[in-house]
Amino acid sequence: MLLSPAASNASLPQGFWGRFKSPKGNKDADMLRDRQAQLALTRQRLLTLAFEDMETVRMLPPSFAELESLAREWIKPPPDIPISLRVPIEYASLAAARLVAGSHIYLTSEDSYQIAIMGVQGLRVEVVCDSPPPPDEPPPPPPPPVLEMPAVFDLELAPGHHVALDTTISSDELDMARMDDGTTVDGSFWGKLDIVHDGDVHKMDFSGTRLQNTENIPTDLMVDSRVLNKLAVAAKPATARCHLGILAPQQQYLDVYLTFSPYWRMGVSWPPAEHVNENKVKYFLRVHPGGAVEHFETQMNATSLYYEAIPDAGMLDPQDFISPRNGFAMSYQDFVPHLMRVLDQLGMSLLARTTFINNNISSFAAHRNIAYRFLPPQKIAAAIDISVTVEDCLFTRLFLMFRGLTDDELGLFAGAGEKEANQCNWRDRVGWSELSKDMTRFRVLETSVLEVT
Repeated sequence: MLLSPAASNASLPQGFWGRFKSPKGNKDADMLRDRQAQLALTRQRLLTLAFEDMETVRMLPPSFAELESLAREWIKPPPDIPISLRVPIEYASLAAARLVAGSHIYLTSEDSYQIAIMGVQGLRVEVVCDSPPPPDEPPPPPPPPVLEMPAVFDLELAPGHHVALDTTISSDELDMARMDDGTTVDGSFWGKLDIVHDGDVHKMDFSGTRLQNTENIPTDLMVDSRVLNKLAVAAKPATARCHLGILAPQQQYLDVYLTFSPYWRMGVSWPPAEHVNENKVKYFLRVHPGGAVEHFETQMNATSLYYEAIPDAGMLDPQDFISPRNGFAMSYQDFVPHLMRVLDQLGMSLLARTTFINNNISSFAAHRNIAYRFLPPQKIAAAIDISVTVEDCLFTRLFLMFRGLTDDELGLFAGAGEKEANQCNWRDRVGWSELSKDMTRFRVLETSVLEVT
């Protein structure tokens, strides 16, 4: 007779099968609690509370009483005003929506609330109340006016001679901290302080402007004569730098006259020009073949005359002077090679082109993108007219105006870029003539550059 363990286990000890059971220890209990906590987190549901045109999102409370308390805390109705809570049927559970014929389910008890949220992931509850929402909290009262405050002035009376004034500024009724519209008067200001001591008159007057980029200004900045000298250089008005060369077939004496319009004035010149009247200067020269000139007043020899012309700042509008309708624009990297090719078309020698670029490369390199134009001869003459005491003279005047552009501004020149500039007939635009290469003619060549800022 054959016996099988599957048929009977009477012959096995009672503790045999117990050896194969997994023991229940603290580790299993901890894992079970963690699993339950994770499930609880995944079951978190959201609640949207709506009252008139206001909405807010909260966690869905487990009971109707907590929901009603949450709604009252949010809209803050008067204590004796009842509120009603209702759920649109499209947000309620399917079981509740099938039993209601209207558009909303009104929550009146714990049972109706539990039925409405049965199996839903989120709920929208509209609060219905006859009382309007409470008014906004009134703004805090304004701080008291500042009628007195200390003031310290650190002044430089002369280079190296400093004095400090420690005083108090007071007012009987005017607030020195705020304007009538609430604007706070504070910050760092740049301007001019006038201190007057004249007999019985003793007063201080300050006028200035508030600095916007104060994070770039050191807190210990001391404005003295050295800083002012640097500011005078930085604030120099826009200036046209002009080089006037004279190419004569033979040695001869002549006068060169520069006549400025009322909107332009003479700046620095070298050799120095002789003043004729308010808007007119002249040079008395002896010129030689090859371009050398002798200036008799200074007894100096030079290859060209240099002068600066300063336009009236009130008429200088960068957007109007150089725009897509009268100029071209491109990146700085493309502008310099392009300008070399344009100057070549206008008959300038390799030496003259190189000198022109080298004299202005630092100004060009200060900009990421450049817009430019060459003025026609009639506009140049209307601003600065040149005349010489020679019967037959050929003038070639190149006046370059340019300004820097941002990347956004460069987009405005979409139809006036490098491609269009290369197609321009520059000789017609500046009035260039083949006779400017004739060495038997008396010729005047002027190159000018003006950065419009």
